[in-house]
Amino acid sequence: VQLQASGGGLVQAGGSLRLSCKASGTIFRLLGMGWYRQAPGNQREWVATIGSGGTTTYADSVRGRFTISRDDSRNTVYLQMNSLTPDDTAVYYCYAFIRRLYFWGQGTQVTVSS
Repeated sequence: VQLQASGGGLVQAGGSLRLSCKASGTIFRLLGMGWYRQAPGNQREWVATIGSGGTTTYADSVRGRFTISRDDSRNTVYLQMNSLTPDDTAVYYCYAFIRRLYFWGQGTQVTVSS
């Protein structure tokens, strides 16, 4: 499974961005999908996950502001990010998992200016 993330950019505080992550292959509907992020000098931080059945979970730091969703017909997972703050600045990585196998995509930079 190969993952291609996109949608990052520069946005002002209070603004919104939508990240996308497209997966290759034919098993997308069986995959759980999610996002991590890593800010400079910080450890990687889990952001959100969506299961193959659509169940979602969020980190406390983003709950209520971010929404993860998936479109199995497009092999794509989305992360809608609203009310962004400078603390959300990071490289965002999407990942996929099935059983104990994990797959990682390249990151997309999100920068939130104050």
